[in-house]
Amino acid sequence: MTTLPDRPNTALVVVDVQNGVVAGTPGRDTVIVNIARLVDHARSQGAPVIWVAHSDEGLVAGSPAWQYVDELVRREDEPLVAKEHGDSFEATDLEQRLAERGVGHLVVAGAQSDACVRSTIHGGFTRGYDVTLVSDAHTTEDLSRLGAPAPELVIVHTNLYWANQTAPGRTARVVPTEDVDFAARA
Repeated sequence: MTTLPDRPNTALVVVDVQNGVVAGTPGRDTVIVNIARLVDHARSQGAPVIWVAHSDEGLVAGSPAWQYVDELVRREDEPLVAKEHGDSFEATDLEQRLAERGVGHLVVAGAQSDACVRSTIHGGFTRGYDVTLVSDAHTTEDLSRLGAPAPELVIVHTNLYWANQTAPGRTARVVPTEDVDFAARA
């Protein structure tokens, strides 16, 4: 249970599913289909959907690479959080957006598994949120040329270690798309 008082709601946080981020990532199409399913499910349950978009010198805000993939369409009433750091909470208004909506539980999907997704799940957890990582709705680029494991192994490892996170008063979970629950918690 979240350590944030009076925050029974669950939100879907979609991290950096931008053209320049997910191009060529393993399982890209399947991950995007799963995220689209999550978005539809959250909307049907009345759960907030928060979109996060990264920008830096290689991913210029407003550029075609910066745009969200065509398969995912944000509604006007769904916030778009602009960020310049891996953790979606750092120097952004994400916390304010979540507080306004009474959110204490985050369901996280997106890219990159070992960078912005990982930073965001840790950032939320250390700030008192319960955090669910959707096991089949995140991906990452291949950085094996730099000595990193193959992306498929990075994804498996991210799911493995997050399923074993613990902290007082908070829960960390890993579930597949089909098992995500957006119901408010007591």
